[in-house]
Amino acid sequence: MDEQARYDQARRHVLELKGFYRHLAMYLLINAFLIGINLVTAPEELWFYWPLLGWGIGIIAHAVSVFGGSRFLGKDWEEKKIREFMDKKR
Repeated sequence: MDEQARYDQARRHVLELKGFYRHLAMYLLINAFLIGINLVTAPEELWFYWPLLGWGIGIIAHAVSVFGGSRFLGKDWEEKKIREFMDKKR
């Protein structure tokens, strides 16, 4: 892999990290706001955990794609499987 390709790959990864951290920040800010609204307006009926849970699943999926995606069904896995199938067809 040449220097430019490594740079491009590193840049893509940095942009993915930046996107994840923005997503996480929005999750924390908006859900804190929703918790506040719920506790002020209707503390007897707690509903804030539904968006917290739903969006939390999305955050986990995003984290796996950024931090663990290359290990589990990521690009490296795809390349390995392609090579494996090509070798079997010989």
